[in-house]
Amino acid sequence: MAEDRGSPWRRAAVWVAMCGGWLPAPALAQATDLAPACKPVDAPTVRADPQACRRRYLLQGVRESDLQTLYRAADAKRSGGDLDGAGDALDCAQAVAGAAAGWPTDYELVRRRGVLDYYRECTAEALTRFRRALHLAQRHEDRAAEAKSWNNVGSALRRLGDYRGALQAFLASLRVQRDARDPALGPVLNNIADIYRDLGDTGNAERHYQQALSEFRRIGNKIEAAHVLQSLGALALEAGDPAGAERLLEQALAGYVEGGERTYQLRLHAELARVALARDDAVKARRWSERGLALAVAAGARPPAPLQLQAARAARLLGEPRAALVRVKDALAQLPAQDSDRPALLAELAADHEALGEWPQALTALRESENAARRLREARYDREMKWMQLRFETAERDRTIAALAAENRLRAASLRQRTLALWLTAVSAVAAVLGLIVFFLRRQQRARLAEAARQARLAEEVDYYRRAAADLGVDRTRLQAALDSREDAVLILDAGGQVVAANRSAGRLLGQTGGADGALPGRAFGELLDEPAAAALAQALARLEESSAPQRFEFRPRDGERLQARLSETGQGEGSVVLGLQPLAAEAAAADPAPAPVPIEVEHDAGDEEMRSSFRRALVELMLAVVEAWERSTGQGRLELAEKSRIWRVTVDDGRLRARAMERYLSLAKLPRQPRWRDVLRSGYYVLAECPLEEAVRSELQRHVDAVLTYTRRHALV
Repeated sequence: MAEDRGSPWRRAAVWVAMCGGWLPAPALAQATDLAPACKPVDAPTVRADPQACRRRYLLQGVRESDLQTLYRAADAKRSGGDLDGAGDALDCAQAVAGAAAGWPTDYELVRRRGVLDYYRECTAEALTRFRRALHLAQRHEDRAAEAKSWNNVGSALRRLGDYRGALQAFLASLRVQRDARDPALGPVLNNIADIYRDLGDTGNAERHYQQALSEFRRIGNKIEAAHVLQSLGALALEAGDPAGAERLLEQALAGYVEGGERTYQLRLHAELARVALARDDAVKARRWSERGLALAVAAGARPPAPLQLQAARAARLLGEPRAALVRVKDALAQLPAQDSDRPALLAELAADHEALGEWPQALTALRESENAARRLREARYDREMKWMQLRFETAERDRTIAALAAENRLRAASLRQRTLALWLTAVSAVAAVLGLIVFFLRRQQRARLAEAARQARLAEEVDYYRRAAADLGVDRTRLQAALDSREDAVLILDAGGQVVAANRSAGRLLGQTGGADGALPGRAFGELLDEPAAAALAQALARLEESSAPQRFEFRPRDGERLQARLSETGQGEGSVVLGLQPLAAEAAAADPAPAPVPIEVEHDAGDEEMRSSFRRALVELMLAVVEAWERSTGQGRLELAEKSRIWRVTVDDGRLRARAMERYLSLAKLPRQPRWRDVLRSGYYVLAECPLEEAVRSELQRHVDAVLTYTRRHALV
């Protein structure tokens, strides 16, 4: 037997078995069936008929109750291996639920279809569905559903060989459950321990197994606690502690027996037999194997392949290779072609043939074992490559989505900035407009106040100018009193030829008996004359303006004797004219002519020649400024100024109206020797009082007025 154990065939058989044993536990436990093709997640499907589903599954017509019935039917069919029947039940559940079933139903259907894909070995498709379910749970903030989905995602990733991703998913599930204060933490802790075990981290695996065991014991779940003990026993065996492993496995067996669980007991007897073989106790291994086989017969179940493998090994080691060969062949006949236990059984078959000396059969069995192991490795490799491809495509899609999202965020930020800038601009514009409105309102208010003050000041100035103009004019009361004290007939005419005052003697000669109380003052003297006499009066006034020398003419009033008139200036710097009257017969009869009427007041001295020249120049400048201000403010000419002010006489010359007297005051060369400075000042006051002048023009005109007044006051002309 020693030579047999050391033969090349035995060493080859052992090496093949070890190769199979080094495969990851999920790959060995869950084989990939390459025969069925996995349907894409978004592949179109034929919608089930709700009425046919109700008849087939005896539904009651209440949606929630019918859904639970269909879920139970799907679970039962899946447990029995009828995956197509389970899919049909889920199709009926979707048809019964309808399009508006709500997100919980959508979540449950997606997750259950993912579980079905997981059992069909379509792990990538299952992972896609699990993640969709996770997204639904997260979007609606259902913590329990989120924890369940994280657990499903971790299981799919573990099968795909992505242990790091699986560990992260299980830890996320654990975190969500703890945040939600979910008491059922045992399953996820057990899954985390399995991941650490697959990664070779024995310390963390054992720690999480112990935590899971405590959780299951706390809630009284004896079967799950026994399952954790079984995992701890396998971990101890892998760590080289068969005695500890046996103790833990026996505790697990007691838990299964107490909980009435027979399915797990079959595999547990296989583990106990393996531990006995590891301790070179083939007799005990046979005993554990026979107990397990008897349990399977009693339950009417097919013994699992691991249990038959350990029974065959025990029989071979006890010198019964033929019995071992028969058992192995029987087990292989019942296994699918892609079962993960097949390489180990074929390796045992090779060992049995070797023990019987059947070298060709042993070699053939050894080759089949290697081929089966290679197919499993290739299937696992294909699965991992598919997963890597899926991850790459997902990463590329996520990268593209992230780039688009970043671009969208950038555009959104740019849009927000532009919107903010527009709002700021709008607000600034509104604020600026409001500020301008307030500014202009205040400015208008200040302008109104200033205008009111200016108007008040202007009104005061106008009133002052009018009073000043009136003061410069003739005091009719004083004139009338002066004229009444004279015996000779005298009238005072203004520049327009209107009678300002007349004494009683003049009234009698002119046929006006009213005297001072008559109608002469205020009337045009030309109205009292016939046409030739009126023409003579106009000519005399014109000559008087030209030469300032007294002028004489004769005329006959409408109702009186012929009279002689003598025109002369008053000599007071104004445009008034003294008209003396006397009967023409009396003049012819007298030896000496009657004395001419004398001026009411004597003309003052003009001062020295230099002062007189400055005064005359100031008068011309004032008159020019008056005419310019009038023309700029009214748009009218000097003739209109003479007519409207009634200060300067307007005459007809060659069929044209002219203001000759005013024109003489616009040139220093034409200025009369005795200028009518009062009329010039009155013209300035008239324009200041009656015209809407600009402030600069008003100030300039006032300056010229003040200059003339300075000269007149200096020489006591006013």
